[in-house]
Formats: sequence, C-alpha cells, structure tokens
Amino acid sequence: MRSVLLRLVRLCAVTGWGATAVACFWLLGATAMPRPWTEAFAWGAVAVACAVVRVLALWGLRALPEDDGTRTAPVPEPSRRRSASGPASLGEALGFSFADLHRSPIWIKLRTGAVWALVAFASGTFFVALLTSANAGEKLDGLRTAGAEVSTATVVAGPEAVREELTSRHVVKGYVSRFVVSVPGGPGRLPVRGAYTYDRPRAGTEVDVLWARSAPELGGYVNESKNLGVLAEARWNAFADDELGAGSLVAFVLIALVFGIVGAVFSIAPQAGALQRLAESAPLQTVRAALAVAVFWGWSPTMLGHEPGLLHLLPAVGSFLLVFLGHVFTSVRSFVR
Repeated sequence: MRSVLLRLVRLCAVTGWGATAVACFWLLGATAMPRPWTEAFAWGAVAVACAVVRVLALWGLRALPEDDGTRTAPVPEPSRRRSASGPASLGEALGFSFADLHRSPIWIKLRTGAVWALVAFASGTFFVALLTSANAGEKLDGLRTAGAEVSTATVVAGPEAVREELTSRHVVKGYVSRFVVSVPGGPGRLPVRGAYTYDRPRAGTEVDVLWARSAPELGGYVNESKNLGVLAEARWNAFADDELGAGSLVAFVLIALVFGIVGAVFSIAPQAGALQRLAESAPLQTVRAALAVAVFWGWSPTMLGHEPGLLHLLPAVGSFLLVFLGHVFTSVRSFVR
C-alpha cells in the first residue's frame, strides 16, 4: 500500500506542476479573449485536483506504519556490480540506481527549484491578469462574441459626465466621459459610455471605437490606453502593444525575478534532507494545497464569465502574494537543521 501511495504522490506532483504551468500560461494572455476562459479553468482544475489528491496520499502515508512490508528491499551490493556475463546497466555504469534518484541531494534541490520557479511564474501571471482584468467584462465579452471591429468615429453629441483622471501628483492624465459617435459605414449614432481619452473630447473629435456591426445596440467601447485591435481579434495575447501591456511586462519580469531569487535561496541553502521532509510533510503540504484551492476558487467566476463577488475577489486580488507567501512560510522550517 505504501508503494502505491508513494507513486500517487509523485504522479500528482508532476502532473500538478505541468497543469499549473499550462493554466498560468493561458491566464497570462486570456484577458484579450472573450470569456469563458475554458482552457485556463480546465487546466487549473486539474492542478488543484492533483494538489488535493497528493495531500490525501501524504496523509495516508502518515497514517500507515513506517514499514508495512511493502517497501522495496535494498538492492544487494553484489547485484550492483557489473556481471561478467552481460553488459552493465546505465545506472550501474554511472554508479547509482535510478530507483533511488528521488533521494539524491542534487535531484531534491533541482525539484525544489522547479517548484519555486513555478511559484514565481504563477505570481507574475496573477499580477498581470489583475492589471489587465479591465480587458474582461460583460460589455467587452458581448462585443467580441458579436464580432467586434475597430473604426475611426466622430463625436456627434456630448460629451457628458466628464471626469478627470489624475496621477499620484494630481496631474491630469486623461478624461472619462460618455458621448455619441457616428461610425462611417455604420450607425449614425452609437452611444459610448465610460470612454477614456487622453484629451478632453469635444463634438467633432475623432476617436477609435470598438463596436459590433451585428449588434449596434451594445454601444461602443473607447479607451485610448488600450490596443483595441488586439481586443477585437479576441485571441490569446500577453503584453499587448499598448500602455497597459508595457507596464504588465515590466511588472511580470520584476515579480518573477525577485520571487525567483527568493526561491533560489530556499532551494539551495537548506540541506537536502530538510527539503525532502518538507516535501513529505502532510500538514505543510495541506497548507499549500488549501492556498491553491482558494486561489482557484477566487478566479473561477472570472474565468467562467461571471462577475465575482466580494468573497471571490479577496483571494483573487491577493493571489500573486498568497501563493508566494504561503510557500515562504511553509519553507522556513527547512532551514532548521
């Protein structure tokens, strides 16, 4: 029974790592796509399921006796020597057994480093997804589903409810307003709400508008800080060529770099035995699995195309720190000799 649970733990670890990487990759550029984001959700569900099953297997191992008779007996020394009657195996030639690879100090540190690399990548992805979450919403989803296109339109009425957007130094960086535009070859009066422009709009001003020819009743979308062409294409796109995309790229690199350095310290500095005990600790791995479930639960409404409630927003907004700090706090014990 113990050998079965051990194999299940390792299988879930590898599968969960791969599923998490794929889910984060999809989420990194999914905000330019109409929801639901089924690919990110499906891979995230696989990753969370693996984390839960792995923890249950660890608790099962914890409940079993140290030796229930199912452990593989150590290979006798004579069998490790090259037989005179046949060629040596690769393990024999290299001087170790592949069956014991998971106990190798180098392998343990490499495995731990891979986990921390994924943590850094996931944290950066969650932060970028939060920054670009304005690209996802019921109105944009409706426009993209209806076949959105970008046209240069002219303001013919308004603007109304003009509000200045200020920087931290109280300098005007743009204006939010609502107005009506006329689209060449399209509707003569297309309402636009929540339009963001760098200059104060006036009647006769030309703006780029995202709209759907098949559904003009949805109105238009104007935001000069975004690449409307990317949003109209409705395809996966990370770090779009616009103001927000540049900022997202810088944030992703910084977070991944800083968190990656911290992860390198937690992978190299502790002894391999301490890292192995951490990997086999059911209570500590339960904490990590619980955080993974919380993050997935928090992002689920957004990925499925629903508006998240407050309880979902809390783990979703803090997801980039939640994953990282959870691994830091559960790894501190590995420094204890």
